[in-house]
Amino acid sequence: MKTLFRLACLLLVLSLAACGQDNKPQFKNTDLTGLDYAKDFALTDHNGKPRTLADFKGKAVVMFFGYTQCPDVCPTTMAEMATVMKQLGPDADRVQVLFVTIDPERDTQALLASYVPAFDPRFLGLYGDKAATDKVAKEFKVFYQKVPGKTPDSYTMDHTAGSYVFDPQGRIRLFLRHGQGAEPVVHDLKLLLQ
Repeated sequence: MKTLFRLACLLLVLSLAACGQDNKPQFKNTDLTGLDYAKDFALTDHNGKPRTLADFKGKAVVMFFGYTQCPDVCPTTMAEMATVMKQLGPDADRVQVLFVTIDPERDTQALLASYVPAFDPRFLGLYGDKAATDKVAKEFKVFYQKVPGKTPDSYTMDHTAGSYVFDPQGRIRLFLRHGQGAEPVVHDLKLLLQ
């Protein structure tokens, strides 16, 4: 009889534990909830306005680090995010995509102002001087490095290819892998916007 009672108690505990797991969102991307870095930034947008994460409170924020002369990862990521915005429909107005340049030497305010909104007019390009860029990259643990080209101006940049996502309360929640297509991103953003 005691064994049967213990078994019943064990089953009850296991079923309650399983119920608690149902409340946790099932993201398709890497869940970073509770991360102790990637908390904020201080940069300038392509319109010349100083920006921090607090400016986007109430919106899910997707933050990508790249550069305008990138031959592959950056334009495909931005095009993918434009597709995500289309698939989100009216919810897209509750999402802010930020493109943070890791090439402040070449990515001027004017260049960012023409490049970034070409993918979606709601997207913002962010920039800072070298010190500000280094600081935000360190805060977000983003790798970037100049790779010399044939001429001093023809260099490329090696860099982290994923994006960070913040929930509407400004908390870091996800890391999006590059090149996965729009569907998993749309899925996860909809969960965050609920």
